[in-house]
Amino acid sequence: MNLSDKKALFLLQSYNNFQKESVNSTCGYFKESTALVRSNPISEIYKYVRVPFLATFKLDYKIDLTNIPSNLKVYPTPIFYAPIDSQYKKLGDKHFDAADKSIKDNKIKFDIVHSHFTWSSGYAGAKIKEKYDVPFVITGHGYDIYDLPFKSAEWTEKIEYVLNTADSIITVSKSNLACIQKLNVRTPVQILPNGYRNDQFYQMDMEKCRSTLGLPLDKEIIVAVGNLLKIKGHRYLIEAMAEVVKHRSNVVCFIVGGGALEKKLNEQIRKAGLQDHVKLVGSKLHGEIPLWMNACDIFVLPSLNEGNPTVMFECLGCGKPFVGTRVGGVPEIIISEDYGLLTDPGNSTGLAENILSALDKKWDKIKIKEYSAQFTWAEIAKNIAKIYEDLL
Repeated sequence: MNLSDKKALFLLQSYNNFQKESVNSTCGYFKESTALVRSNPISEIYKYVRVPFLATFKLDYKIDLTNIPSNLKVYPTPIFYAPIDSQYKKLGDKHFDAADKSIKDNKIKFDIVHSHFTWSSGYAGAKIKEKYDVPFVITGHGYDIYDLPFKSAEWTEKIEYVLNTADSIITVSKSNLACIQKLNVRTPVQILPNGYRNDQFYQMDMEKCRSTLGLPLDKEIIVAVGNLLKIKGHRYLIEAMAEVVKHRSNVVCFIVGGGALEKKLNEQIRKAGLQDHVKLVGSKLHGEIPLWMNACDIFVLPSLNEGNPTVMFECLGCGKPFVGTRVGGVPEIIISEDYGLLTDPGNSTGLAENILSALDKKWDKIKIKEYSAQFTWAEIAKNIAKIYEDLL
């Protein structure tokens, strides 16, 4: 089957980072592709009132139109809702209505629909499959697989409906697959990890990257990238840094990301007297992240849970060692201490020990980079395209 005469529809929570790169890597197989991106107009008040929680919901953050493929069109699907659980449960039908309206308004034609995240994009995709009678693929990434289905019987029913309506399920790790197997799901599942763009994430000169970002040249630098949410475990990284600086006073940790915990984390940093050693630098566009990766000595991700974090692959692609936690699909990728060091989630003492060990260790950056080659988006896309071909 040749997909070059077919058209694809993608339903996304955002068109940036890993969702964007997955779509960009696969849409080239099609004649035309369209991405519909969920947005919430309420978040635009961030332009006038700086509410950290809303930073990652703004339209100009959720839709990054740099390097967009010529055969891809991207449209926002605005949905008004309050960020509370009762509203979130109703979001599926609202998302379907908004996506269906965009299909009609923009006269979008498609032969297959692929949703990223089971809720709410997955629910909208399931409804679109039923209405338009096209194959439906769902990618389950993280919380939407290991957390959401197990919150209540109501959530179990919603997510099982999405997964059973799909013709094919993609998920990013064996740990996610184990969660799906706890549900009453009949649809076949394939494990395909996230990936990275090797034309963006590659080894660059550290000093040049630091100079571009205005970072010190004479410090040991740690970089962490992730939204400031409880699940990302930044609290434990800050606790670990309090121990690290007792042994190495020349270390600075830069945390890249925005979110609801910004004020709380800044207060933790202040109380610990770490203002010179831990700095929150806010959200950055994805195109700037390669500079941060290459500016660091080691990359740290202290998450309490994950699916299969894209930043891990991007870090390896830059030849940088990964210091993180044994969560989700992380241990499936960091299979050797040649590539990184892992500790249990929520263990700030173990994290501090690994950070100190990683700073002391002489890493083989070429070996790390070579290992990462199997995780490029181009390689992952070949497997996704095969799923499309089988369904069409």
